Amino acid sequence: MGEKTKKIRTVIRRQNSRRKATLRALKWRRDKFNRQLREQVNDLLIVRHLPKFLKPRKHSQTEGQPKSEYVRGLLLGKSIGLGYVPVSFTFGLVAVQMGFDPWVAVFISLTNLASAGQFAGIRMIAGGAPAIELAMTTLVVNIRYFLMSLSLTQKIDSKLPTWKRCIMAFGVTDEIFALAAMEKEDVSFPFFGGLMTCPIVGWTLGTVLGAFAAELMPPLVQACMGIALYCMFIAIIVPPSRSNKKIFYSIVIASALSCMFKYVPGINQISQNGGGWSLIISAIAAAALCATFFKTEDVEETERKEVAR
Repeated sequence: MGEKTKKIRTVIRRQNSRRKATLRALKWRRDKFNRQLREQVNDLLIVRHLPKFLKPRKHSQTEGQPKSEYVRGLLLGKSIGLGYVPVSFTFGLVAVQMGFDPWVAVFISLTNLASAGQFAGIRMIAGGAPAIELAMTTLVVNIRYFLMSLSLTQKIDSKLPTWKRCIMAFGVTDEIFALAAMEKEDVSFPFFGGLMTCPIVGWTLGTVLGAFAAELMPPLVQACMGIALYCMFIAIIVPPSRSNKKIFYSIVIASALSCMFKYVPGINQISQNGGGWSLIISAIAAAALCATFFKTEDVEETERKEVAR
């Protein structure tokens, strides 16, 4: 009886150990299955949210870019504003030397953003030129702004109100136009407003400094500052004239005509009162002659292709 009991107990122990081993194996398999299931779920969640990570962000929300269009334009235009300060400083200095009140010079710069036009204007006003000559000269000098404004109309919203267009037109300069034209998307009114803010401030501030510093500077320094603008213009036109014959010949023709109006007896009567008419004739004649006798490379290439056909 005792041996049978021992055998039964031994069988029961073996069965219990087998059950425990089976349960441990099932638990291990269950844990392994759960781990694999969690990994697959995580992979599915990553794939599900992957398009959100790969989706390109909007320009205003990208890292390092300001959300406001006005601020973005303001940051782009700050370099232009800094560059305008020395040129407008010269304008304020020259205007005071010609007899203009300092605040009048500041008012001119505040209501105009045309360096060459302003210099030509104060020169003609000081020389006593008639109003029609002053108007025609500033029209010819600043006529490039018409073309820039027409080009910018293709990059602004057609539904933009007229008063906003007028404000944008006031801020069109060579440098501002260049930055606005390089925008890949349409130019908004807040962006252009920020773009023209720093140039207006820089141009006006430089005029204030030049106008009120004229009395503090020695005469020799004032004379040197008076030719700073002409040095800047020379630096602008000389480099492209080396590689473009049309620019070179237009400079030569305009310079020759200007000297003729200045020194040839009889003809030099036209260059009185600031030389407005001589400037108009020289600029238009040089441009017309070069446009007539020096065709662009694209036109010549087109003509060669037509002849080859």
